[in-house]
Amino acid sequence: MSTNKYRFEGSEMNRKLLMGHPSGLFVLFFTEMWERFSYYGMRAILVLFLTRSLMEGGWGWDRADALGLYGTYTMLVYFSPIVGGFLADKFLGYRKAVAIGAVIMTLGHAAMAFDTPWGLYAGIAFLVAGNGLFKPNITSIISGIYINAQDKKDGAFTIFYMGVNAGAFIGILLCGYIGENVGWHYGFGLAGVFMFFGMLQFWFAQKIFGKVGLSPSETIDYVDAIEDRNDTEEGTEIEKFEKEVVPANVQRDRYIVVGILAFFTVFFWAAFEQAGGSMTIFAADYTERVLEGNAANIFRVLNTLLTVVPLLIITYVLYKLFQITFSKYALSNIFLATSFVIIWIIVIWMLNIQFSEVETEVPASWFSILNSFFIITLAPLFSKIWESKYNPPATVKFGMGLVLLGVGFGILAYGSSSIEQGATTASVSMIWLILAYLFHTLGELSLSPVGLSYLSKLVPAAKIGMMFGLWYIAIGLGNKAAGSMGGMIDSITEQYNMSTFFLIFTAVPIGAGLLVMALTPVVKKLMHGVK
Repeated sequence: MSTNKYRFEGSEMNRKLLMGHPSGLFVLFFTEMWERFSYYGMRAILVLFLTRSLMEGGWGWDRADALGLYGTYTMLVYFSPIVGGFLADKFLGYRKAVAIGAVIMTLGHAAMAFDTPWGLYAGIAFLVAGNGLFKPNITSIISGIYINAQDKKDGAFTIFYMGVNAGAFIGILLCGYIGENVGWHYGFGLAGVFMFFGMLQFWFAQKIFGKVGLSPSETIDYVDAIEDRNDTEEGTEIEKFEKEVVPANVQRDRYIVVGILAFFTVFFWAAFEQAGGSMTIFAADYTERVLEGNAANIFRVLNTLLTVVPLLIITYVLYKLFQITFSKYALSNIFLATSFVIIWIIVIWMLNIQFSEVETEVPASWFSILNSFFIITLAPLFSKIWESKYNPPATVKFGMGLVLLGVGFGILAYGSSSIEQGATTASVSMIWLILAYLFHTLGELSLSPVGLSYLSKLVPAAKIGMMFGLWYIAIGLGNKAAGSMGGMIDSITEQYNMSTFFLIFTAVPIGAGLLVMALTPVVKKLMHGVK
């Protein structure tokens, strides 16, 4: 165990470091990874399944209706954490809430494996309810671990966000491939299998967190933790700050900052979540995806590298975690290892099929993995920047995220300029989608994990679960707006053209990004020293 100036909460084993952070962070990393596998795996094929014809195994919905359901579902996924956060804060504790939520979501994915309307709607209901218990409370456990390590939070949430996107990457890749090539409902069912594995590995390793995340009658709060620490060692400046009672006017100002950041978060997700809607339709119906000869061979090699290299990196992190935790949490490690063995088997099977084909048709869902791939590869760099002297203010990070997102849509607007007015199909180069996902990812890394980190710094410990829930409501509003605006793709394309549709998502985020950066002096004053 390396020595460092920070004292992390949890068991003694949790204080053994991996990549400069407590080992418990990586238990949460893999738990969240499998939950995001299930969510993004299902999300990648939902709109495609609903809009494909009956002959293609779909339900033949029109685009507006499919995107409307998509927007409502993703909105409710982010609304439900307000209830889950409240239940955890008052009754369950964060750890029980996470486990119960995981079980409910497993049932939801199982229901969607049935090709019936009741299966679809019951599955969505279970997924919404389970997510409400899971999502805000796993991040609340991280906040509890980092009570006395505030300066490490940005880096911790960025690493955690890497786990989010590792799960999204693998989920989209495998559920998307199986859904489009084997059967849609096999893809939905696969998502549930790994949600179940995620729950098991969390449950059997949860003692690593010590008292963090237990029910209100058992857990320690910030003040208790700090007083215990001061009994045994000299308090740090962070501890002294936390021990002070925050004046009401100061806390009010910090709540205003949370409101400002949440407001701009809505604009970001309203555009970003086109990835699961209009951008997926653009990939399916307007992008050249059939490759032959050298082009097909190049794609197979690149796809293999895109698949295998990140999976090797994640497997290495798994191995390093096992070195620390296997002696005490062997059963959890065994469940986690089993899930990875299954993943590697499926990946090898998929790649073998792709290399045996004469021509390759890139699955429409494949483009969504680019976001996750770019995050897996770039997240460590962003984590280091946020922990360095070059760490910019929160509003600058938010502004950068929005501007970069707008640039990505500008690339799509340019790439789609050759598509005729009213066209329902086309075959533009896939390079435009690839570049768009790169810029969208840069924007996401600048905004999303940073938002979670600042929320945990600005909100009192007793309100953290509830406030994470309120934060996700802002994201939910953005998701609903994404579905509603994405559903206008046909009407805007018919009346104007595809470029006009994407230009809307260029102008709005860039304008919002410039505005939030202009608010930097005001917001800095309202934060009262929080950095």
